[in-house]
Amino acid sequence: MRPLSAHRLVLSLATALAVAIVGIGAVACGGGKGASSPNAQSAERQSDSEYDLSKDYFYKSQPRAALDHALKAVELNDENAKALYFTSTIYLAFCSSELGFKSPDCRLPDAERYARLALKADDTFRDARNLLGQVLILEKKYVEAIATLGPLTKDPAYTASYLAWGNLGWAQVLNGDVDSGIASLKNAVTQPRFCVGHYRLGIAYEKKGDLAQAESSLSNAVGVESPDCQNLQDAWDERARVRMKLGKVVDARMDFERCREISAESPKGKGCIQMLTSLRGGERTDGLATPPPN
Repeated sequence: MRPLSAHRLVLSLATALAVAIVGIGAVACGGGKGASSPNAQSAERQSDSEYDLSKDYFYKSQPRAALDHALKAVELNDENAKALYFTSTIYLAFCSSELGFKSPDCRLPDAERYARLALKADDTFRDARNLLGQVLILEKKYVEAIATLGPLTKDPAYTASYLAWGNLGWAQVLNGDVDSGIASLKNAVTQPRFCVGHYRLGIAYEKKGDLAQAESSLSNAVGVESPDCQNLQDAWDERARVRMKLGKVVDARMDFERCREISAESPKGKGCIQMLTSLRGGERTDGLATPPPN
């Protein structure tokens, strides 16, 4: 089994950002310090205005401007849970850019810090707890992530519990407890459109050596009728590699071609192109003879 790349670890950030957009609208802003003072109330209103500006810039694909306004919102009211959460989300968004973890703006410690501050301002902010768990996974703090996410999966008030299950299962898989990870990820994909959950479950089954189940889960991932899911490049690449192991070379080739179509410039796309080149030459990159086409 190939080691999990940084790209795979950051794969689900788009899901986190989608949840952030929902979560920030649902949580009440923290009460703020000195609420009895008119000046304090004015600062809170200014903080909310800066937060709204941050969202506007973020939705306009201007994350740096969004971060500036989010930080200003926090400066004006350090108990503004929405702004604290969104600040963490923006830092995480930089990690999902083309440069990934190599981006100078990708600052996971800051993402962790602001997620924790959001929880400090509002300890019932469930999306912030889930976000913190995800950041801890990206920081490879798997045991702490499991401890953070476990209670959230049992919280009946968390309407997006499938995301917590997905993050918990991923942390368990990455921590070496594949069986527990599979059990958690099965709970995650009770939401059938959660394609990242299906993808992670496919990885878990592959690690366990159950290639048939791995292929099935990866097929579920790319089969969700959503552009984001059908363009989940990692899942196409992974299914192709699983199909190679199963001897399904023709199907694998089609998956590698789809991977290339999504992006030929990404690291994953370049890897798919290399595999296609090897297949055309009648070779396999693992050194084994290519089985006859199915």
